[in-house]
Amino acid sequence: MFKNMSVSLVEHEVIKTTLPKAKELRRVIEPLITLSKQDSVANRRLAFARTRSKEAVGKLFDELGPRYAERPGGYVRILKCGFRTGDNAPMAFVELVDRPVVEEAAAEE
Repeated sequence: MFKNMSVSLVEHEVIKTTLPKAKELRRVIEPLITLSKQDSVANRRLAFARTRSKEAVGKLFDELGPRYAERPGGYVRILKCGFRTGDNAPMAFVELVDRPVVEEAAAEE
C-alpha cells in the first residue's frame, strides 16, 4: 500500500489520505528522496526495488534529487484537512515542500 502511495506522491507531489497513513508514508518517502540525492546505478536500483515504477524513479533522480540537494531532510509536509464523510476518519494532505507553484492563469491556457 505504501509503495503505491509513495509513487502517487512522487508523481502528483500532493495526495490526500488519512492522518495515520500520512504519518507512516513520511517514514517511507523521506529515505527515498534522501537516496535520490546521489545519482548512481545502485541507488536507482534500490529506489526501483522499493517503488517498482520506472517513471517514479526517473522523477526522483531527475527532478526531486536536485531540488532537495541542499535540504538535509524534512521533504514532506502533512496538513490536516478535517474529517472524512461516512466514518469521520481524520484526513490530511501530504505534499512535498518547495514544490513549484503553478499559476492559475497559466494552467488555464
